[in-house]
Amino acid sequence: MTRFLLALVLTATLAGCGFHLRNKLMLPADTAAVQVVSTAPYSELVKLLRRGLQASGAQIADSDSSEPAAQLQVLSERWGDLPIAIDAQGRAQEYSLRYAVIFIFRREDGSELVPQQVIELSRDYVSPPTDATGTTTEREILADELRREMSASIMRRIDSVVRAELEHGRAPAKPGTAPVETPVELPAATPATPTSTTPTPAVPADVPQGH
Repeated sequence: MTRFLLALVLTATLAGCGFHLRNKLMLPADTAAVQVVSTAPYSELVKLLRRGLQASGAQIADSDSSEPAAQLQVLSERWGDLPIAIDAQGRAQEYSLRYAVIFIFRREDGSELVPQQVIELSRDYVSPPTDATGTTTEREILADELRREMSASIMRRIDSVVRAELEHGRAPAKPGTAPVETPVELPAATPATPTSTTPTPAVPADVPQGH
């Protein structure tokens, strides 16, 4: 019971103070709306991504909309429990919960804004062989925490890619979310070398001497 209460407090603390973008999500200026799609129709991660994108200033397009829209595609979600400790009887008593997601972000014209990539997160938890109920509850809490962290990690990846393109002048910022422009210092002009106005003395011509 104590471990369960501790996990709840930990989850509330993480949800309240972490896993958020410091600023609004940066998107290209021509991004009218974003669709979040997944191979899993009832994915909790998709719901979190939609909420996070909307809270960060992005417009969310309906999944059945025919209007052109950028697409955040969640291509795969995989979970796994890896035993990392065993007891004297050889039974697993501690696990590492692994969560891996493959995603890609496409512009409205279908070109890649964020190339296909994978993010993997993990959390360790204790699973006494004699307390299956408590283990299940703790694992569910950790799974919810990992989904929230995964949603924030995906958004940070998108934001960092767009900002990197902005720094290289390849993608204008979306109105209302542009960063403060940094003034560019131009090199000081090199003063022109003054042209000498002193007349050059004429070279006298050879005068033949008289006899």
